Amino acid sequence: MNRRGSDCKATEAKLVVSGKMGVGKSALVVRYLTKRFIWEYDPTLESTYRHQITIEDDVINMEILDTAGQLGEDSTNQWEGHVRWGDGFLLVYSVDDRESFENIAQLKNFLDDIKKPRNVSMVMMANKTDLERERIVSTEEGEKLAQDLACAYYEGSALLGDGVISEAIEELCREVRRRKMMEGKQRRRSSSQQVKQVFNRVLTKIYS
Repeated sequence: MNRRGSDCKATEAKLVVSGKMGVGKSALVVRYLTKRFIWEYDPTLESTYRHQITIEDDVINMEILDTAGQLGEDSTNQWEGHVRWGDGFLLVYSVDDRESFENIAQLKNFLDDIKKPRNVSMVMMANKTDLERERIVSTEEGEKLAQDLACAYYEGSALLGDGVISEAIEELCREVRRRKMMEGKQRRRSSSQQVKQVFNRVLTKIYS
């Protein structure tokens, strides 16, 4: 039996779910965590959830922030705090709301402005595919925008609970884990180089 997941230190992943009000952010999160669909939510409330999963034998401790409102509603400072807090971002729009789709690029620009360097861990999610007759934003448009933003793209329905929500969130966790592993290697390499430099300076003083 492989015990790597239980023996190794878990990866902490702080995920921020963002998007225009009414796109179904809360419904997506609750569907993922409880497998249930709830029709009504207070759009002004923010909620934080904790959840643990195992991906490829590694334990991931998730903290999911379900944000309220949307960027541009006199909440820039609050949004900046969310961005600085988060490790990964699930950007959500609704297929029956073009404005919510156009809001995604604005959100990505905001992330890039706050997160330095500009390599942001994010996944794009199109919700409410059950409203096919009311669909305004096509799958092709979503895929094109995701390609332009260099991120993974998923579309599904919180109402139907078709499994795509889990795929999107778990892919975001993988992105966060990969980034943290890369950053850890870079820090160790930098630390090793600093030790070598100090050691070389000491040797230089001894033999000079």
